[in-house]
Amino acid sequence: MSTLFLIGMPGMGEWVVIGLFVLIFFGAKKIPEFAKGLGKGIREFKDAVKDVKKEVNDAGKEVPKIDQE
Repeated sequence: MSTLFLIGMPGMGEWVVIGLFVLIFFGAKKIPEFAKGLGKGIREFKDAVKDVKKEVNDAGKEVPKIDQE
């Protein structure tokens, strides 16, 4: 395993400190609002990706195929 990878991953103690910092910095009321907004953003992004894939697939079906003989 790479040493750089092991150094870059925070342990349980670091996660607790980060969580406490976020709780103190943002407050208990803002964290659920932030998570809700983040969830909405992710859902909208996934829906947009699905729509683009559908449009690309539909456009591919409309293009006439050329016989190569």
